[in-house]
Amino acid sequence: MAAILELYKRAEVSNCAELNHFVFPACENGNINPTRPQASWRTAWRNLTRAIVCPACKQVQNPGSVCCDAKCNADIKDIRSPLEGLRFHDLRHHAITELAESQASDQTIMAIAGHVSQKMLAHYSHIRLEAKRQALDALAANRADAEQQATGSGRYVTRNVTNGTNLPAAKPQVVERNGRPVRARTADLYRVNFVGGLGTDEVE
Repeated sequence: MAAILELYKRAEVSNCAELNHFVFPACENGNINPTRPQASWRTAWRNLTRAIVCPACKQVQNPGSVCCDAKCNADIKDIRSPLEGLRFHDLRHHAITELAESQASDQTIMAIAGHVSQKMLAHYSHIRLEAKRQALDALAANRADAEQQATGSGRYVTRNVTNGTNLPAAKPQVVERNGRPVRARTADLYRVNFVGGLGTDEVE
């Protein structure tokens, strides 16, 4: 909002604040035409990324030999912008990399970035070396924990993780219930002796 208000103030000075004038007017060779929209913001981005701050008077300005403020006149020829050389598209690369490092799913990243293929996602996802190092350190830590749980042989034992759990043998149970397993007019008590999960009927 502050930026829009600043643009409006500038437009008022240049008599370019009419209702039918564009907020971002066309400008060629320093001549502003508010009836046409801005076709490109390349110059604006270049000025933004090259702008420096005078260390003496804190004035924001383009690079040069001396400060643009005549009262300051400080030497600024060796000052460079920290954003010099930054491309607008680099922001997209950085955002996708941050999403990838935050463990966001590929579907989420592709939905945000508008990618339609894994190949394009891999092109933009520049996972940093530090993130790769952390992943390998975590892998090494997991292996060290597994070795500590091994049976004192000093090597990783896989039989505890690859074999199924040995369940205790089932104990015989006696279950009493009314009625026979076959249809009968008179239901009486019978026992089913379950041995190891298989039953044999003993009818009294």
